[in-house]
Amino acid sequence: MNDSPAPGPGAEGAPVGGGATRGAPGLRDVSPPGRLAGLDEGVSGAELALAARNHGLPLEALRYDVTPPGLHYVLVHYDIPDADADGWRLTVGGRVRRALSLDLADLRARPAVTRRVTLECAGNGRARLVPRPVSQPWLVEAVGTAEWTGVPLAGLLAEAGAFEGAAEVVFTGADHGVERGVEQDYQRALPLTVAADPARDVLVAYAMNGAPLPPQHGHPLRLVVPGWYGMASVKWLRDITVTDTPFTGFQQSVAYRYRQEPDEPGEPVDVIEPRALMIPPGFPDFMSRARVVRPGPVPLAGRAWSGHGPVERVELSTDDEETWTDTEVTADPARPWAWAAWHTTWTATPGPYRLSVRATDAAGHTQPLTAPWNRGGFGNNLVQRVEVVCLT
Repeated sequence: MNDSPAPGPGAEGAPVGGGATRGAPGLRDVSPPGRLAGLDEGVSGAELALAARNHGLPLEALRYDVTPPGLHYVLVHYDIPDADADGWRLTVGGRVRRALSLDLADLRARPAVTRRVTLECAGNGRARLVPRPVSQPWLVEAVGTAEWTGVPLAGLLAEAGAFEGAAEVVFTGADHGVERGVEQDYQRALPLTVAADPARDVLVAYAMNGAPLPPQHGHPLRLVVPGWYGMASVKWLRDITVTDTPFTGFQQSVAYRYRQEPDEPGEPVDVIEPRALMIPPGFPDFMSRARVVRPGPVPLAGRAWSGHGPVERVELSTDDEETWTDTEVTADPARPWAWAAWHTTWTATPGPYRLSVRATDAAGHTQPLTAPWNRGGFGNNLVQRVEVVCLT
């Protein structure tokens, strides 16, 4: 569930240390620096190829409390590895008292937990930015909610026993590729305070919605980090390493940073910003996806989520955001990492409309009315706007 950013050229495209990251002559010819699209530049063939490999959630599937695996959003960074579950091993090492080497039977023998978690791609909304970062062209559909089953990461780390002074935990996946000239395995890190906290519910998961993980979702083993954007939930997980120094791998210190300029260090992308999405009302035009409804009461519903805390308010505007009205929000306190449902009824009269919806979470974060631009196209939680025509 990881997405590739495309900040502009500069220091952010330089090779860095950490894990399996390594430079190789000629890779720059294959994997050029990231860039911003020209103001009149359309989506490129390379971006279309990414969009064909990856897919978002059809918005009508927001009706499901739990997203069927085939409808859950997918972002595969490099290739789906040829993973043999029978021979798969997860190693836990680094600054620990007892190194572990576990196969799937070892993990399944431990007490299992299941958590309903909403995952969202960090680049969701990237294609709506101007200028547009050239990368996976997400609109708003890069999201999904699943029941993930596995073992708590905190328990594995406690079993291994981190040494005093340990600071971070690095996760390595089996997917291998090149990005902006840097050959690498996909790697991300979490602060030990997050990774080892039982209340954070970080999972080493081997099942999705009660079945083994599908290949595109990390078979046979993956990390699930509730409340964080999807780049943290490393798929095809094969190694966990505890370190006493900050991890400086590509995906940590070059990619997934909020930057305005290419040569600034930026701020890390981590917690999911609030977002509400609407199940498109009525029926669509094939090409434009513009919605058509009949006059009278029109039920409106959708989902809302945030990594900062539960969504407490979802508002609807039907008059180009001149006024807002509250909808009814229903959340399950027993599932704090899953999206909430919202619904209301709109009385439609003939004419064109723009329906807008926005969420506010318990920490006071509200979706903006203007897009929060950055060079990577991350965290764009601009309010959703749905064009609707009510027929006479």
